[in-house]
Amino acid sequence: MLLHGSGSNSAEWAGRLPALIGTFRVYAVDVIGEPGMSAETRPPLDGDRYAAWLDAVLDHFAVDRAAFLASSFGGWLALDHATRRPARVAALALQCPVGLGPMKKAFVVKSVLLALLGEKGRRKAMADTLGEPASSPIVEHQLLVSANYRYRTGPFPVFGDAALGRLTMPVYAVVGADDAMVDSATTKRRLEAFGAEVDLLPGTGHYLPDAGALEFLTRAVANGDFTG
Repeated sequence: MLLHGSGSNSAEWAGRLPALIGTFRVYAVDVIGEPGMSAETRPPLDGDRYAAWLDAVLDHFAVDRAAFLASSFGGWLALDHATRRPARVAALALQCPVGLGPMKKAFVVKSVLLALLGEKGRRKAMADTLGEPASSPIVEHQLLVSANYRYRTGPFPVFGDAALGRLTMPVYAVVGADDAMVDSATTKRRLEAFGAEVDLLPGTGHYLPDAGALEFLTRAVANGDFTG
């Protein structure tokens, strides 16, 4: 099950699908409330509404238990589901997940100030947030999205130790050392305290197109953690 980040949709995974479908049966879903083809409903983050939605998605495909590959806000959704429904999650592969430490406030202030400079400032703000060059097609795409989409405001809830203690499945995460949004050192420290495998990539920001997840998931299959 592939879960994209906020302000994105399942097309985010297009470049990864050829490698994944050789080993796995893959479902790439548009998260509700995001700029995709699913419902525009945006449930609150402080309840189990998103977990109930993911239950419905799994039930629709007659999948009792799945591995999740998730990015950013998708990582939060996967963690939320895994802490509430551990029996339905076989493994977690997370890319720059939010919800494990405080978001960096400086990037918000900087983005607001840059936005006052017009299109050039908005482009630089987006590039700095993603950790990509201003000329990157990823930045171009997200600028188009941001012109037609209302992003979430306010912090993402941080998972407590009791919730993380319910992660009974294999967990892998990869985070960028230069992530402008997320405190990657705290993410690494907290996940490793609960037995997760975490790679901290130097010189890397929030956008991670391909980093370690396939190898981890393939190992999980080989170890019998779930049936691919």
